Amino acid sequence: MITPLVGVAHGSRDPRAAATVTELLAAVRARRPDVPVLASFLDHAAPAPDRVLDGLARGGAERAVVLPLLLTAAYHSKTDIPGVLARVGRRHPGLGLTTAATLGPHPLLLAALERRLAEAGVAAGDPRTAVVLVAAGSSDPAANATIGGLARRWRSRGWWGVVPAFASATRPTPAEAVAALRDAGAPRVVVASYFLAPGHFADKVRGEALAAGAGAVSPVLGAAPELADLVLHRYDEARAPGRDPTCTPAGALAAR
Repeated sequence: MITPLVGVAHGSRDPRAAATVTELLAAVRARRPDVPVLASFLDHAAPAPDRVLDGLARGGAERAVVLPLLLTAAYHSKTDIPGVLARVGRRHPGLGLTTAATLGPHPLLLAALERRLAEAGVAAGDPRTAVVLVAAGSSDPAANATIGGLARRWRSRGWWGVVPAFASATRPTPAEAVAALRDAGAPRVVVASYFLAPGHFADKVRGEALAAGAGAVSPVLGAAPELADLVLHRYDEARAPGRDPTCTPAGALAAR
C-alpha cells in the first residue's frame, strides 16, 4: 500500500488560505497520482489533522507521512504537530506515523520567491534592486534566525542587498526595513513575501511596504511549481532508507 501524505497547514479564517493549500496539494497529486494526498489544518479550517489520521486508521492504513506545510520550524512544528501525533497514537497504536521536515529552509523556496518577484516585474538578481524578505515572525528565535540566514544566502544571487523583516513578533517590520534600505542608498527596494498563502499578514505587509516606498511586493508563494516539488521532496525524504517509516507517534515526539 502506498503511504498517504497528510499535509498540515496552519489554517486561517481567510478562505483564500485553504483554497491555496488545496491548489498546492492538487499540484502535488498531479505530479504523483499514485500517492494519496490529504489536506488538514491546525486551526480555523477543517479538517483537523487528528480527524484525517483517524480516518486513515479506520480505513486500514498502516502508516502515513505527516508533512508540515510550514515555511520555518517553530511552535507549530515543534509542539502542535507532535501533540497531534501523540493523541492519534494513543487512539490508534497500530498506525505508524513519520513526520517530514518543514518546507523551509530549502533552495527551492528561493527559486519560488524569484518566480513570484518576476511576476511582480522584478528580474532575479538585479544589482540595482534591494530585497526585503518578509516572513510572519515567531516567538522562537531560531525560526527568525532561519529567515536571516535565508536572506544572507540570497544575496549571492547579485542583488544590491537582501535583508529580513517580520510581520509580527519581532523586528524590523517591513516598513522599517524598506526605509532603512532606501536611506542606505538602494536604487530600488522590493518586498518578497515569504508566506505560503494569502491572509491577514500578507495583506498587512503589502499595504505597509508600499506605503513605506517599496517599488513592488511579490504575491505569496502559493501553488508555485517549486512548492509542489518541495512537498514531494520532503515526503520522499521522510520515507527514505534510514528513516523508520513505521515510527510511533511517541518516537516522533521524542525526536522533536
